[in-house]
Amino acid sequence: MTWLLLNTPPASAAYNMALDEALLEAVAGLERPVLRLYAWNEPAASFGYFQKIAEIEKATLLRPLIRRPTGGGLVPHQADWTYSLAFPPGHPWHALHARESYEKVHQWILRSLARLGFAAELAPCCRQELPGQCFAGYEQFDVLMRGRKIAGAAQRRTRSGLLIQGSLQPPPPSLARSDWEQSLAAVAAEAWGVEWRPLAPSAELEARVRELIAAKYARDDYNRRR
Repeated sequence: MTWLLLNTPPASAAYNMALDEALLEAVAGLERPVLRLYAWNEPAASFGYFQKIAEIEKATLLRPLIRRPTGGGLVPHQADWTYSLAFPPGHPWHALHARESYEKVHQWILRSLARLGFAAELAPCCRQELPGQCFAGYEQFDVLMRGRKIAGAAQRRTRSGLLIQGSLQPPPPSLARSDWEQSLAAVAAEAWGVEWRPLAPSAELEARVRELIAAKYARDDYNRRR
């Protein structure tokens, strides 16, 4: 089966969220899953779609604050490695319950690390330390290394598809990002028979990203709406 791979250069918080949402909207037409690998050109913090901005402002000094199209908690973005996955409706991942897809994506992360010699495990249960902060404590099926959470994710399912946004932080100091990204692709090929094809963003997709930035992600009233 063919999946699409999109590796984008470091970008602003607004651009990163807008492109992920645009991929969710476009994935049904693409008819194939998309893995996007990306980074940030500024320190920022993203927070879940349903979270309250007043609580977020008290929890972090990072700015800008950007509301994600997915749920979940507060995630700092400074030196983390981020990715997103978009699945079209009708794909087996889209049909999974949220907890099932959460476990599945983190099993993938786990195997990508193990393939490179890094031992990690999935959290068997949750441990809450600071409510609403994604990397303080952990949820069931988060990725732990030496008892500390290093990977979490958030999801959104619509009739258009499934969007998963994930972060690896802190990445192991001796691990090169390029090696991890190659390992992700290799594990998918080995486990699910995925054949990778690069995705070249269309003019329509880029135009939609600009629309979403202007209408939502660059707007204070949107990011502060709750």
